[in-house]
Amino acid sequence: MHLLFATSIVPDGALESGYEIANAAVIDALHRAGVRVTVIGFAWPGKPPADPDNTVVLGEIDVRTEDAPFKQKIAWLAKAMRTGLTFSSVKLRAVTAGELRQEIAAAGPFDGYVLNSVQFAGAFEGVFDDRPSIFVAHNVEHRSAIEIAHSVNSMLQRFMYTREAKLLKTLELRLCEKARFVFTLAEEDRAALGVASDDRSAALPLVTRHTPPPQPSKRQIECDAALIGTWTWQPNRIGLDWFLGEVVPQLPSDFRIRIAGRTLAGAASSHPGVEFVGRVPDAEAFVRSAAVIPLISRAGTGVQLKTIETFELGLPAVATRSALRGIDHMPENCVVTDNPAVFAKALERAASGKVADADGRIFYRQQRAALDTQVMRGLDKIGYQRDGAAA
Repeated sequence: MHLLFATSIVPDGALESGYEIANAAVIDALHRAGVRVTVIGFAWPGKPPADPDNTVVLGEIDVRTEDAPFKQKIAWLAKAMRTGLTFSSVKLRAVTAGELRQEIAAAGPFDGYVLNSVQFAGAFEGVFDDRPSIFVAHNVEHRSAIEIAHSVNSMLQRFMYTREAKLLKTLELRLCEKARFVFTLAEEDRAALGVASDDRSAALPLVTRHTPPPQPSKRQIECDAALIGTWTWQPNRIGLDWFLGEVVPQLPSDFRIRIAGRTLAGAASSHPGVEFVGRVPDAEAFVRSAAVIPLISRAGTGVQLKTIETFELGLPAVATRSALRGIDHMPENCVVTDNPAVFAKALERAASGKVADADGRIFYRQQRAALDTQVMRGLDKIGYQRDGAAA
């Protein structure tokens, strides 16, 4: 079977974001099932595809809103209002639907599509109706947009995200209705998208790496707690603001916290132990240098890839309930609480050396086996035969 994996940004091999990690996990699972996969989408500027022989690049594009000039943001908004598209989808209209169809025809033939998230499929809705499809819902996007609308102070941003939520809700419904099968990244997202039936959808337990993690070994601890993430993404920022505002003030003044990743203006703490370190060269080495990992999600849908990474590495953790979306197997060295005081005390206990590392290989094997089982269910729905032929 040959499937076209249609996505906004094609993989470049870096695996720097949760979106990229999830894409790699799904594509790897399709390969393990014996499926030939061709990826189509845009590339980040200056970043060639990781697998050029099996990738169709429609051009280079930077879709990050926070980095765009003000004039570009206004142009995107005006185009979205004029076309009736979502703000996230209109950014991808750098080619026409006709040009996209030509690229698909040149790279085929295909047995079906994997429509990866709502942005690209929404930008070119109708182009992918000629073959059976699987829709991969990374999040319940309309719910995330509502949460962001409620959290921002700007009237313009509140209008944009309220409009986005309304359009996304109907778009997600249409994509789910058209798809033969829907993959979500968290169990609760199936009902939220109206596809709770086992005949219509499955939640994918993800992994974040191509090979099993190393066995537990002695670590050199350089700080008490470490966090890494894309803090410019509003759902992540909501969690960071909660952590800095509610948890950190209850920690001792000598408790050392390092926060890596891009942050928006205003992210700060008066606690003397908090240090913002920006980008780090090796994310795994960074988190392994901490005694405990705070998993601080308070908003959003889908799965928290940082949670999966932490469990694969066997690191002690303290997690909110939201941070455990999509997790079926929770290790014993993770404390779960939404109470800031309890969260702080659990961090102190783990940082004191009273919580041991776990064997993350066990979690990894469980996740990958379950992932392969669920992916096969979706493939069966679009006519996959176990000998690799299309039905």
